[in-house]
Amino acid sequence: MKAVTISSPSDVDVVLPCLNEAEALPWVLARIPARWRALVVDNGSTDDSAQIARALGATVVHEPRRGFGAACHAGLTAATAEIVCFCDCDASLDPALLVPFVEEILRSEADLVLGRRRPRGRTAWPAHARAGNLALARLLRRRTGLRLHDVGPLRAARRERLLGLELTDRRSGYPLQMVVRAADAGWHITEHDVPYLPRTGASKVTGTWRGTWQAVRDMSRVLQETPVRTGSVR
Repeated sequence: MKAVTISSPSDVDVVLPCLNEAEALPWVLARIPARWRALVVDNGSTDDSAQIARALGATVVHEPRRGFGAACHAGLTAATAEIVCFCDCDASLDPALLVPFVEEILRSEADLVLGRRRPRGRTAWPAHARAGNLALARLLRRRTGLRLHDVGPLRAARRERLLGLELTDRRSGYPLQMVVRAADAGWHITEHDVPYLPRTGASKVTGTWRGTWQAVRDMSRVLQETPVRTGSVR
């Protein structure tokens, strides 16, 4: 598959947490905008994910400690670009959709831009996962006042400001903790609809009721944290 050429800002790193995504990687990496760097964070894969990513031109970061947050944070700390984006590595989300997110950050119209997942097809987002996400969105609104509909993985922000949030969750609560701490710091957070496709392979988190429940528990703990004073945006 040929790489996608998209007119886009340079100096962007895309963090792609990866656990056994050998089948999805070629499509995902082909969709990374030109001049952007893909950081595939291998979180203990037992397939050929790391080798495939490297062969396709991605920078591979190894994070042996299991956990979605551990992989995301390893990618963030390995990043060097001014803007850092996050995207799942299972072909459910198109990283090319991050271009307007980055442009919005660079125009100072937002400090954190999130993708609101809109499922394409019945198998794209199981009912139990949608229910868990809806519950978390309501709890997030109660905790922060943000009227968001999703705490999905597609997002963009400035690297230094993300590091300044001092994120500590290393499991499923990482994406939510980023939003909560950004809200506490007074960030301007926006949300835009993005198509959500059926993922390639089995989900490690929301593929079952048990996995979804564990994710909700992780995120509920984040919502119960005492607000942490971090560096402000400006």
